[in-house]
Amino acid sequence: MSIISFSDIYTSYYKRSFLFVKSYVRDDMVAEDIVSEALIHLWEITKRETVEHPMSLLLAILKNGALNYLKHQTVKESATESISSKMIRDLNYRITTLQACDPEEIFSSEITQIVDKTLQSLPEQTRRVFEMSRYESLSVKEIAHELSLSTKSVEYHITKSLKLLRIALKEYLPIFYFLFMR
Repeated sequence: MSIISFSDIYTSYYKRSFLFVKSYVRDDMVAEDIVSEALIHLWEITKRETVEHPMSLLLAILKNGALNYLKHQTVKESATESISSKMIRDLNYRITTLQACDPEEIFSSEITQIVDKTLQSLPEQTRRVFEMSRYESLSVKEIAHELSLSTKSVEYHITKSLKLLRIALKEYLPIFYFLFMR
């Protein structure tokens, strides 16, 4: 049994092994890794036993190394596609949900009734200040001037109204903040 040095194996087989593997994996670094591992494996086998057809054995080792890599890439790509597909479905769901958001529906009869009922329960002046602020879009100064109140009084009435509406609309809090908070 003659022992072949690793240097002899490397010199004899590296270039064609590299070109063979690279033609399948299409990545220089990966091809180098597969070929290096295959050459080391072939060398270890030749140290233990006589190999009559080293090129055939090397080709089988290279083939298996490239196949394992490509199968792993298939699994990886499949997982990536699955994740990407889920992300696309989620994105499409969010787009559809947002497109279906109809501002007219925000003022559904239920919310409108709660707001109306809460506003009706307020003292007349508090309700009037709130309506001027939120429905007529007047500033605190404009309301104070029109109703002959101080700006602090106007702010008090608005705060009082918002507090009661916040309590009444606690189930609809995100919509409440969007509609009434400035």
